[in-house]
Amino acid sequence: MAAAAMAMNGAIPAARRNTFFTGTPEIYFAKAIDNSRLVKVEDLRRNREMKQFGTALACLFLLVFTYAWQHFRSIEYGYQIESSKRELNNLTEMNRALRLEDASLRDPERIDVIARRMGLVPPEPGQVIRMDSASADANAPVMASIEPVTVIPGQ
Repeated sequence: MAAAAMAMNGAIPAARRNTFFTGTPEIYFAKAIDNSRLVKVEDLRRNREMKQFGTALACLFLLVFTYAWQHFRSIEYGYQIESSKRELNNLTEMNRALRLEDASLRDPERIDVIARRMGLVPPEPGQVIRMDSASADANAPVMASIEPVTVIPGQ
């Protein structure tokens, strides 16, 4: 490839390769121009066209930025929705784990084993007094009564 470039350079005559300017240089003179006496004539048609163009450009600018704002807000809302879904899944899993733990802690057999380890014994017949009656309606009014309370000393 280098040989082809050398052959091309040799094919151009030497007179064409010399592109330097050998004549006299051009000289520029500064001329002071006084435009203080000129008066600008207002072009009403041009002014109206410029106002219309400016108004159209402002409307286009407003529309583009409104679209961009809505677009970026929708993306932000999408991220917030995904974050809320992730948080909901985490809270649902935590709720399931806590319900499972609650069910295991309320297990009567577990409570009985712990109570026996602490030295507690099952109650004697008549020692337990139920405060709520299963046959009474929960919404019905209850009549107060005075009954003697017997205190059984602990053992």
